[in-house]
Amino acid sequence: MSQAALAAGYALQEYRIEKVLGVGGFGLTYLATDANLNLRVAVKEYLPDDIATRGADNSITPRSPDTAETFDWGKQRFLDESRTVASFRHPNIVRVMRFFEANGTAYMVMEFVEGDALGDWIKPRRPLAQVQVAAMLGPLLDGLEVVHKTGVLHRDIKPGNIYMREDGSPVLLDFGSARQRSAELTAVVSPGYAPFEQYHTQGNQGPWSDLYALGGVAYWMVTGNKPHEAVARVRADTMPSALQQGDRGLYRPEFLSAIDWALKPNEGDRPQSVAEWRAALTGSGLENTKTVEKTQPLPKTATVLAFDPALLKKLESALAQHLGPVAPVVVKNASKKATTQAALVQALAQEIGDPAAKSAFEKKFSEISRPTSQPTSTTRSNPATALAAARFPVEVLERAEKRLSEHLGPVARVVVKRAAMKARDEAELYLLLADEIEDKEERKAFNRKAMSISRKP
Repeated sequence: MSQAALAAGYALQEYRIEKVLGVGGFGLTYLATDANLNLRVAVKEYLPDDIATRGADNSITPRSPDTAETFDWGKQRFLDESRTVASFRHPNIVRVMRFFEANGTAYMVMEFVEGDALGDWIKPRRPLAQVQVAAMLGPLLDGLEVVHKTGVLHRDIKPGNIYMREDGSPVLLDFGSARQRSAELTAVVSPGYAPFEQYHTQGNQGPWSDLYALGGVAYWMVTGNKPHEAVARVRADTMPSALQQGDRGLYRPEFLSAIDWALKPNEGDRPQSVAEWRAALTGSGLENTKTVEKTQPLPKTATVLAFDPALLKKLESALAQHLGPVAPVVVKNASKKATTQAALVQALAQEIGDPAAKSAFEKKFSEISRPTSQPTSTTRSNPATALAAARFPVEVLERAEKRLSEHLGPVARVVVKRAAMKARDEAELYLLLADEIEDKEERKAFNRKAMSISRKP
């Protein structure tokens, strides 16, 4: 624990300090209790230990007159960025509830996230399948996009600043290093995750800098190794790529290549925006419908069973207690491969690491005896086509593809397959397809088609 930390029990306005949660170069983070709301919160204190110190009365002052200007400048930046971050509203970004000045310094009050740091969460779950890595990256990218659209950079994304809530959802923490792109950007370095441009104040920092850091987290998740420090990669990059290190039984080559793209040493060679990197990841497997697991592709003649939706919901709910929000994806994928309901339950049970929990899951669903409908055969050789055909009659898909191709051209076939694996009925299928059409009038025509279908008896 830092000797400069506020003592447990100290009253900071309405907040009672409980303990230190973390110590960094820019300050300390405490667990505290809001006495008014009886709510646990995290309180970040601005205390750059190289230029400031705490006095006997707990006030923070510059170490010398020479550092006073720098300290005041940093405190104002801390308050400015606190104000900006407080405006963010996204479930996967830590919420800033308040900020204020006291003790000669500044404080940021944030929600306290119940859960585990990503490093602790991942240990008993390794190796992660692509679907699990994707399920974590997707929400974080969505949240990061919200941040970037306001002109703010996080600048310190690393496993220690990502928490997994008790429900399995990720949240990005610690915006203490965040800055507006238009502001003077200081050097911020978390070795292995900070890109080269963050090692010096004149570096060309931008959204690509945060993507490098998140790419480093993804690299660590799929390879088990921390990325090499960026400064060691500039002249001669000797770091093994994710494509070389990643398990091909768990990850598609395209998915691994997308991670390597975000980790290019030169910022100009990386994706320049969240949308650009998301597109690369989506094309190679970030979407739930494109994930790869340790299974063989569907054979050219596959038996696809239609399971009771109510049963699938029950399985999702039970599995979510062990896998979190990725459970619906796992159930959906398993339901496309299982030839009997008993086989489905057995396949899902294999995803549960705890033997007792696994046994309880199997026992709970042991009375499953038969499917609600008979298996149907499909002779489509493409796995995605086979999965789509399992949900809708072939003629429905072909009709939708024909109509959509009038607006999107040949890409309509891929779009229809993706939508078919998400839609619950034909009406929803057309609504999803309509979202892909830019022209408003043409989109309305598609929506009218969906409405006419939904009215059919």
